[in-house]
Amino acid sequence: MTDQEAPAELQPDVPHAARMWNYWMGGKDNFAADRAAGDAVAQVYPEIVVMARQSRKFLIRVVRHLTAELGVRQFLDIGTGLPTMQNTHEVAQGIAPDSRIVYVDNDPMVLAYARALLVGTTTEGVTTYVHADYHDPEKILAEAVEALNFDEPIAVMFMGVMGYEPDLAVIRSIVDTVMARVPSGSYLVFWDGTDTSQAVVEGAQKLADSGGVPYMLRSPAELATVFEGLELVEPGLTQISSWRPDGDGIESIEAYGAVGRKP
Repeated sequence: MTDQEAPAELQPDVPHAARMWNYWMGGKDNFAADRAAGDAVAQVYPEIVVMARQSRKFLIRVVRHLTAELGVRQFLDIGTGLPTMQNTHEVAQGIAPDSRIVYVDNDPMVLAYARALLVGTTTEGVTTYVHADYHDPEKILAEAVEALNFDEPIAVMFMGVMGYEPDLAVIRSIVDTVMARVPSGSYLVFWDGTDTSQAVVEGAQKLADSGGVPYMLRSPAELATVFEGLELVEPGLTQISSWRPDGDGIESIEAYGAVGRKP
């Protein structure tokens, strides 16, 4: 879609955070204003581009492992952001056509794109979208139950979205609320940016100072607390580029994630 073809409600001349993330990941659903703003952010915080692209590779490897190796057929992807290449349902349904995926986001623009782009790849599976904020897990659960079977394992995904919540206790409450409702054998997939280098800390501060949405970097030890009570899948909590790498060169990245199984 070109800038000229874009519906007016998408405001193609106004930079949008989800479309900028799409641009950094190499996606095509972005406009000139998003690319210009994305380049400006990358000048003060170049790690954001590596983080975006490595996060998608992590998602692909995780969903592939959960589906092909661990037999998961249901995914609750909370804070999904703008659709791009190799989305959760495409990876899962490409392996198991009957996979059921519920995407969650609170951005009306993401919703508009999701309705057009998040189309199920199989007739056997389910692909749907819930318009909700991750701060309202009860609403998410109430709507997700219409598409997912809560008597069978569900993979709950929070992919790089919790850095926008400054209070770790709030994050743990959200995660705990959702994980308490899914059955034994379900999984939590969680990653976020970390304060593991001075350069990335300074970059995040520059981003905030330049008017970007503040993103809270945390230590790996802090991120590990969201997995308390769960059994970590090997290799445990690690840089997302190092989680079961599939042969590509491993880029060091200040973002850690893990997969945990509910006993």
